[in-house]
Amino acid sequence: MRLWLKDSERRPDPAPVQTDDRRAVLAGLVLWLVALVALLLLTGELVAGGHLWWLWTVVVGLALGVVGLIYLSIRRR
Repeated sequence: MRLWLKDSERRPDPAPVQTDDRRAVLAGLVLWLVALVALLLLTGELVAGGHLWWLWTVVVGLALGVVGLIYLSIRRR
């Protein structure tokens, strides 16, 4: 087994696969939204248990997902 090939011995690089990454980001956003609804229903228990930061984690996840979706939409154009 050789670790290095000469340029003349290399095969050409394959063509990149075209994907729609927005679907993956949208799926993640839906999951964050479900988590937000669940935590909003349990806000009283979160405050009593000192876990209100869980709610802010979900909000930040949603915000980053929206930023990612905007970035992917701009990049697609």
